[in-house]
Amino acid sequence: MSMFCFQCQEAAKGTGCILSGVCGKTPEVANMQDLLLFVVRGVAVYNQELRKIGKPSAEADKFVFDGLFITITNANFDKAAIIEKIKNGLVLRNNLAQKITLSNAPDECTWNGTEEEFEEKSQSVGVLRTQNEDIRSLKELVHYGIKGMAAYAEHAYNLDSADPEIFSFMQRALAEITREDISVDELIALTLETGKYGVVAMAQLDAANTSHYGNPELSEVNIGVRNNPAILISGHDLKDLEELLQQTEGTGIDVYTHSEMLPAHYYPHLKKHKHLAGNYGNAWWKQKEEFESFNGPILFTTNCIVPPTSKAAYKDRIYTTGASGLEGAIHIPERKDGQPKDFSIIIEHAKRCQPPVEIETGTIVGGFAHAQVLALADKVVDAVKSGAISKFFVMAGCDGRMKSRSYYTEFAEKLPKDTVILTAGCAKYRYNKLPLGDINGIPRVLDAGQCNDSYSLAVIAMKLQEVFGLEDINDLPIVYNIAWYEQKAVIVLLALLHLGVKKIHLGPTLPAFLSPNVAQVLVDNFGIGGISTADEDIATFLS
Repeated sequence: MSMFCFQCQEAAKGTGCILSGVCGKTPEVANMQDLLLFVVRGVAVYNQELRKIGKPSAEADKFVFDGLFITITNANFDKAAIIEKIKNGLVLRNNLAQKITLSNAPDECTWNGTEEEFEEKSQSVGVLRTQNEDIRSLKELVHYGIKGMAAYAEHAYNLDSADPEIFSFMQRALAEITREDISVDELIALTLETGKYGVVAMAQLDAANTSHYGNPELSEVNIGVRNNPAILISGHDLKDLEELLQQTEGTGIDVYTHSEMLPAHYYPHLKKHKHLAGNYGNAWWKQKEEFESFNGPILFTTNCIVPPTSKAAYKDRIYTTGASGLEGAIHIPERKDGQPKDFSIIIEHAKRCQPPVEIETGTIVGGFAHAQVLALADKVVDAVKSGAISKFFVMAGCDGRMKSRSYYTEFAEKLPKDTVILTAGCAKYRYNKLPLGDINGIPRVLDAGQCNDSYSLAVIAMKLQEVFGLEDINDLPIVYNIAWYEQKAVIVLLALLHLGVKKIHLGPTLPAFLSPNVAQVLVDNFGIGGISTADEDIATFLS
């Protein structure tokens, strides 16, 4: 095989991509990502040792979460940029090594190959380096959870919020999975601990977002277009959007959100910008046809890139920044000396473009993060007590290309009219434009925001548990039917397990990285299940 990757839901044949990535990764990019993760683990080992003596490196903290984020599915396809990151990581690791001596150091701490040796080394440091299937499965479950945590840590960091406790756990966990003698029991404990820190990381990002931009509030978002040149911003990083809005103020350029950036419209301090015109398009996987009609430049702030074909008319309109990368695209550099990123090149590009072509009209409603829902708590509780609301269905998570994901649209359509959907992430695009109505003024689809805003759904559940005086969170009239795609969904799952939530259903398929034995542990201890048909599952959930 020329590569091996099974970290996302679309892993080829449900087992793993071995010739090229379904996501669009070439074997060369996949292998360099494996090597980058190898170097990240080495940096983590040394920095964790320095942390024990009170001398951790802030540069290493940032390198670790940035390196992890770069390797998330659909984030970075730029081989040259990844190689440069590897080189920087080796220099950093060796600088850290000069400050401390390790006995029995793992290979991640001792290898010093030249660039000519990168490809050869990358072949031996990927997930298949671990022979035991169950150990490998648990190591990767932790690894992918930490990748998701890294994404949240980076977004919070960009908003001047850094938690040394989170950095310490991430690096300790990475150091642990370098161990060849680690046991299944130790890894299970580490997996659950990853969920614990996932809750901490999501709470940190929630606090950073709301302290900067205000609490999300009930909002109507336009899905049509105006007659001005425009920039389309995708991904998840709100700081990038804020700076873009500030720099486009008064230029005659409109800004539209795409996919996971939709919830930006719910924040008071962002939606005050009148040229934040609306949301364009749907979930990330439809971007090839939708970007063609947008006409203006597209800025990717994080993952969710689908590499365009060589003939795509919009290929020359793509820009990347942060952890994202695409060969041939212009990359906007990081902030320096406290100054904002410079988006002038994108703005000038937009001025030369035609306005976007309208692909739909109307509005969609969102903004139901925990503060907004708790403001409606009395209304919600009354609706539950009166029987007007019989059940809540948490349908958070990710969307994807597989035709089987039409299940989620059918499921939403067929749910009884006395049920409410709680959602976050791009999974909502399967049903957030359906005319599902409301219950006593409460919309039947309550969108909390981005995938990282799944924290709001946990807060809502815990508050309802308190209000109804229940000892067990699983006694609430809440069903979890979650779609997953990539590693941020993994940390959300582990966070929910840490909070004690059981009987979560995952679809459209269970992760390829779960060995049969590890999957059985999740079934036996947490009631994790898959999906069948919409009709069968609704009957089961309502019984």
